[in-house]
Amino acid sequence: MRRCLRSDQLFDWTEEHGSPLNLLRPRTMRRNVEELNKVAQQRQLDFRVYFARKANKCLGFVDEAIESNFGVDTASENELRQCLQRCVPTKDLICTAAVKSDSLIDLCVQQQVCIAVDNDDELQLIVERASESGKSARIALRLGGFWHRGARLPTRFGFDIDRDRNLPQRLRALPVTVQGIHFHLDGYDAGQRVTALAEAMDWVERLRNAGQPVSFIDMGGGFPMSYLEDGHQWKTFWIQHRRALLGQRDSLTYRGHGLGLSVENQSVVGSPKTYPFFQLPVRGNWLAGALDTEVAGQSIAHRLSAMNVQLRCEPGRSILDGCGMTVARVEFRKQNADGDWLIGLSMNRTQCRTSSDDFLVDPILVQKDQSLKARSHAKPMSGYLVGAYCTESELISLRKMSFPHGVQRGDLLAFPNTAGYFMHFLESRSHQFPLAKNLIVDSHPDPSVQLDLIDE
Repeated sequence: MRRCLRSDQLFDWTEEHGSPLNLLRPRTMRRNVEELNKVAQQRQLDFRVYFARKANKCLGFVDEAIESNFGVDTASENELRQCLQRCVPTKDLICTAAVKSDSLIDLCVQQQVCIAVDNDDELQLIVERASESGKSARIALRLGGFWHRGARLPTRFGFDIDRDRNLPQRLRALPVTVQGIHFHLDGYDAGQRVTALAEAMDWVERLRNAGQPVSFIDMGGGFPMSYLEDGHQWKTFWIQHRRALLGQRDSLTYRGHGLGLSVENQSVVGSPKTYPFFQLPVRGNWLAGALDTEVAGQSIAHRLSAMNVQLRCEPGRSILDGCGMTVARVEFRKQNADGDWLIGLSMNRTQCRTSSDDFLVDPILVQKDQSLKARSHAKPMSGYLVGAYCTESELISLRKMSFPHGVQRGDLLAFPNTAGYFMHFLESRSHQFPLAKNLIVDSHPDPSVQLDLIDE
């Protein structure tokens, strides 16, 4: 990312391919996966990472998965077909789509791709399509409803561990082969993963006793990562934001947006509706903590190994750490009726957003004219980044941004580390705007780019 920001070609790339522009380097993903693999190797654990494709649509990451020998988790028929076209081995694929059509089930059964089965209707459809094809479907049972510290872990996914306890017996006469157990939990609590893993291992034993050759447990995604190096920045922001909501300082957000917080009876209530952009532990250390936790006197890693069960996971964001950024061109500056500066970017808010309220990482200004003469006349400016959709809510970032050296039309703003979910998860073509182009960067020795195959 730093090399791209320093490159004289950055403005040329934006001119040729449009704004916004996604710059990606899939090779960086290998470093993050190797960090997880090392944790498992130290514990002599059979372990496999499956890249969650929904986190980024670019085919460069699929090719990297093939080259670096890790699997791919697909969440739609298009994602699966593209992986098969890129020659990902079927043993390295799993289909976890939340809603599965007949054609997707047919493709999985035909190609013998493992299907994470979520409910009885889905199971019945798989049985029907497998029977018609004369093949046995390969499935992983998705479980939910785990009990953790006396309470249920809420989820909309999976068979209930209590209500569906007779599932192993019901599967005996069906044309399915249960290869594994699957679960996905919201949030980043390692203790909840330990609870789910312990329950999943009990289900492995019950399924094996019922004649199923279960060989893996897939713990899904939710591996935490941190976007910031300085935890003090993160803590200070929320302290000051709470002060602003209480009227103790100027607002930090557009029209006092709470980012999940609000004021009741002169107190701030609620929880932030954003990703925790600073957190510890992350990735490898987080996984190590889960694997080393003891349940009934035995660590999770040791019990998995003793049972000859492979542990799988499906991270997206955390293994895309450092793999890309989004660059947009400044098109205008103006003041609104309140006197606030609005900086218009040639992009829309869906091109750097997930289901969270905001992207809370400072963008990086790249000035088109960096001459001392031009900068000497530039005045400091504070304002809000706004996008191209014709709505009052069309803000790229809800935070007020400060530009000590000003900002001019033609400058570029780079949003760092957006490869995981921010680029593609919600991107929209409203107003018939084209989607952002995706360029794969070869950064050695000098940055050069080519379109990702998803854009060809």
